[in-house]
Amino acid sequence: MTNVAVIGAQWGDEGKGKVVDWLAERADVVVRFQGGHNAGHTLQVANETYKLSLLPSGVVRGTLSIIGNGVVVDPWALLEEIERVRGQGIPVSPDMLRLAENATLILPFYGRVDRLREQRRGKGAIGTTGRGIGVAYEDKAGRRAIRVADLYDDATLRDKVGHLLEHHNALLRGWGAEEIAPEELIAKLKEIRGPLTPYVDCVWERLDGLRRSGRRILFEGAQGILLDVDHGTYPFVTSSNTVAAAAAVGSGMGPGAVGYVLGIAKAYTTRVGGGPFPTELQDEVGARLAERGREFGTVTGRPRRCGWFDAAAVRQAVQLSGMDGIALTKLDVLDGIETLEVCTGYRIGDRMLTRLPASQADQAALEPVYERLEGWSESTAGATGWAQLPATAVKYVRRVEELIGCPVAMLSTGPDREDTIAMYDPFAD
Repeated sequence: MTNVAVIGAQWGDEGKGKVVDWLAERADVVVRFQGGHNAGHTLQVANETYKLSLLPSGVVRGTLSIIGNGVVVDPWALLEEIERVRGQGIPVSPDMLRLAENATLILPFYGRVDRLREQRRGKGAIGTTGRGIGVAYEDKAGRRAIRVADLYDDATLRDKVGHLLEHHNALLRGWGAEEIAPEELIAKLKEIRGPLTPYVDCVWERLDGLRRSGRRILFEGAQGILLDVDHGTYPFVTSSNTVAAAAAVGSGMGPGAVGYVLGIAKAYTTRVGGGPFPTELQDEVGARLAERGREFGTVTGRPRRCGWFDAAAVRQAVQLSGMDGIALTKLDVLDGIETLEVCTGYRIGDRMLTRLPASQADQAALEPVYERLEGWSESTAGATGWAQLPATAVKYVRRVEELIGCPVAMLSTGPDREDTIAMYDPFAD
């Protein structure tokens, strides 16, 4: 049975939540494998809108949902989100939600450290959400993190908190900021372990059993490939690997567990926070895309920067994650634009490039090379079949396929789950 990984092919916010929701009905398990509560997925189901940050999108469909070891977890935010979703009529229970015992915790002071660091960067600020995600990943790599399993042994917890605060209090002293009292932190962690306990599990073992029994597993990525800590526009990236290979590492499964990689890309491009954005539009067209696409962050509410579709960047994402198909979202946002432009490559002085360079200086100097395409005046909103699309909209999609070197397997024409043209269902194999 084919397992599917859903991966963002741009700088995040591509509409992964809706696509995962569409696929979750066909899956037996949905797994989050990286990121934290900086990620946000908005699901529109009938007249109800669900905004998820840590919970896998499968919870809305009652599908077994797993938070893998690659996710950094704010346990207070997780429990708050569970209660909020329950208030919307979704019965989230330990039977349908499992949390990896070896996942790293985001501690209460991490957000303050994150924000202080951003302030000190000044104009070079990364544009983080200020929720401590990067701090958690740093502590994980530095082998001083507190993990879920550590909550359940007092001696281990006390020893680890002491080691952790040697590092962080030294930083806070250097910044002239208030230090963290170990006893207060330990008390907070002891308070949270009881409510968290029913959800804790050996996730890798459970997933291995599910795979062996033929269950269909859907891996749900957060952010996008262009924010990958290794392959993205470094240092303006997230702190985890967002490529498809991370699905195996962040869930405890072998690389062969992922059978089909579905990339998600908007029919245009957006980005939140700082960093290079070659096709960014700071004009009326950019404002129109932002308004029609409702381009505000699910988690932070921050406005997203908008620009033309960057085929060169998406082609790179396709290659980095071995994508088998693309779900192209928000096609309807382009309705009524007379002439569309698509970036096919970049120019730096006399040099031509077909990919995003690794050099930060080169990334900042990129000038997009555009190909112009005819737009359409008719509406594509809510279309559920190719015959309902204007001929020029079909041509646009076909040209995108050619430029990125990957077939469009799914087309989204609106926020509702039903506003979808599906050319291929990876779970049907």
